[in-house]
Amino acid sequence: MSGSPQDPTPDAERLENPVALAAYLSTGSRPATEWRLGTEHEKFGFTRDDLRPLAYEGERGINAILQGLADRFNWQPVIESGHLIALKNDEGASITLEPGGQLELSGALLDNLHQTCNEVNTHLEQVRTVCDPLNVGFLGMGFQPKWRREEMNWMPKARYRIMREYMAKMGNLGRDMMSRTCTVQVNLDFSSEADMVKKFRVSLALQPIATALFANSPFTDGQPNGFLSYRSHVWEDTDPDRTGMLPWVFDGDMGFQKYTDYMLDVPMYFVYRNGEYLDASGLSFRDFLAGKLSILPGEKPTIKDWEDHLTTAFPEVRLKRFLEMRGADGGPWRRLCALPAFWAGLLYHSPSLDAAWDLAKDWSMEERLALRQDAPKLGLKAEIRGRSLQSLSLELLDLARAGLAARGRLNASGDNESGFLEPLQEIADSGITPAERKLNQFNNEWKGSVDPIFSECMY
Repeated sequence: MSGSPQDPTPDAERLENPVALAAYLSTGSRPATEWRLGTEHEKFGFTRDDLRPLAYEGERGINAILQGLADRFNWQPVIESGHLIALKNDEGASITLEPGGQLELSGALLDNLHQTCNEVNTHLEQVRTVCDPLNVGFLGMGFQPKWRREEMNWMPKARYRIMREYMAKMGNLGRDMMSRTCTVQVNLDFSSEADMVKKFRVSLALQPIATALFANSPFTDGQPNGFLSYRSHVWEDTDPDRTGMLPWVFDGDMGFQKYTDYMLDVPMYFVYRNGEYLDASGLSFRDFLAGKLSILPGEKPTIKDWEDHLTTAFPEVRLKRFLEMRGADGGPWRRLCALPAFWAGLLYHSPSLDAAWDLAKDWSMEERLALRQDAPKLGLKAEIRGRSLQSLSLELLDLARAGLAARGRLNASGDNESGFLEPLQEIADSGITPAERKLNQFNNEWKGSVDPIFSECMY
């Protein structure tokens, strides 16, 4: 959801037809030798003495933390309307703000998981260095476990004001999604349109398995909420125009143009002009393409406008010039490295990709949708065609391990990337999700309180 748009240059090419939009997506195709990993994760900040979510202003606010990171480490500030709202570095990574003050690391494009895990660990160490003197901590969970929506602080980013107002019209939980959820995701490459389609279908069909393995949001307002991944459930009541399982991805004509047609039917949020976000909520990008957008009559979009619009859809897998895996709850640092390991092992090795598709290709759309609904509630106990997600996850982890071994990306000790799967292997072997472990602790040693989560699960 984060990002820092720039105004299109005055001489920027103006787009006039959907073919140009699809052609932009196709430019993401690259040979396997150039495939990279881009890992992103979000986390909840809190003041350690009273566990409250962070405000933007103040000695212990988000602004102070961003400024501290910029002052002490190699990060350059990004300013919007006088507010420090993001940081970036020369390697292509950025630190951005989600609407409720969640801090997000959008990692650089890296060759291997050893680099990814080093990037994550370096970032978390930098955050601790700045935050420890402030008595501030950060929590890895899929949903804010304690504080109500009304108690969350909203960040001063103009696009979020537009989105917040529109969300209230489209579903019951959109504002919760914005202010009280955290995820980890990985962005992966494709070599061609056919490769994109295959990876899209496999990852979309299997996304509920990632949801189950990473399920880590069983509490709302300090109490059990009846879900193992409440974050995943929230997306089911956010905005039906821009979320979901995209049944047409499994149709025979799926491709860059098909996804473009979908995005043209996703209502707009904004257009960025002259350093400001113009409210375009509910308007049509098709009208924009025809020069008929009511707020910019006669003007046609640029590629930058299209890039911005692509960020405003939130399906379980999202296409830009790469594929984003979006099904996992936030969690501890070991699982931040495990998610890219899981998907890279499956999608970056042709035999593993083929075998994963063999598992899911015959599922009906009704079965896929039912699994999407069951996984947030039942975790690894959810079933499809008589097979539990625990059984399927064990098979997929074997495939991912084989894929990572075949990649042959070794660290200085000669180890390949498959060790990063260990946290998921432990979960799959036991059949017990992180959420179920926390529920057991809540009912026993935590004595019906979620407060211990903040110290026990702090980065």
